[in-house]
Amino acid sequence: MTEVEKLDAGLEYSFWDEEVDARKLHAVQGCQKLNAISVLDYDAREAAIRELFGSVGANPTVLPVFNCDNGKNIHVGDTFLANYNVTILDIGPVYIGHDVMIGPGTLITTVNHPLSPKGRRNHLGYMRPVTIGNDVWIGGNCTILPGVTIGNNVVVAAGAVVTKDIPDNCVVGGVPARMLREIPNDVEE
Repeated sequence: MTEVEKLDAGLEYSFWDEEVDARKLHAVQGCQKLNAISVLDYDAREAAIRELFGSVGANPTVLPVFNCDNGKNIHVGDTFLANYNVTILDIGPVYIGHDVMIGPGTLITTVNHPLSPKGRRNHLGYMRPVTIGNDVWIGGNCTILPGVTIGNNVVVAAGAVVTKDIPDNCVVGGVPARMLREIPNDVEE
């Protein structure tokens, strides 16, 4: 298997591989293009978002400075907001539902590295997809770790580090994030 095939299969791969690096370089160029467009030029920004991401619903907003690892692995629903200084390390898939707001300074990452020094010295990584449901508000300066699924109608308090799956209809916070309370879903049909 090539390193990209290993990456896509969720196996350990070399992040120094040329094909893997080419994905990052493409994303760097797309992010530079998006970040250079005035926030007042809505049409040009939306076109750049659609060019960079894998799929995009209606009304996307991504404020500068935005960074990602691939771009094409990011899939967002309608009415998506990524506030200032959001980073999505989408070496693997990131699925984000409708009506999701991501606070400033937030990191969503699908990439991880071995615990062993030998693995890290060999520049190994592996990916685990991240899924975020509908009607989610992720506060500022949060971290969403690889492999996490966040349910629908969830509020992630500012500064939280989400290390495991979060069920529907709750507020979570802390390091690591834990459920603080349940909340009603007033839009559920």
